[in-house]
Amino acid sequence: MDNRNKTGAPDNSLINTSENYEVEYWANKFGVRPERLKTAVRAVGNSAAAVAKYLSNK
Repeated sequence: MDNRNKTGAPDNSLINTSENYEVEYWANKFGVRPERLKTAVRAVGNSAAAVAKYLSNK
């Protein structure tokens, strides 16, 4: 589980849909609703690059 108090560089290559703050961050980054982001993650996995490609093709 992510520890929000732990300092260091975030892992910007993976999307953790179990953490609400990550869902909000990635949904805002991709300009989609959280439900759409979760659908994309279910379709292609939690790789941010794969999700971005999936969302750009839809």
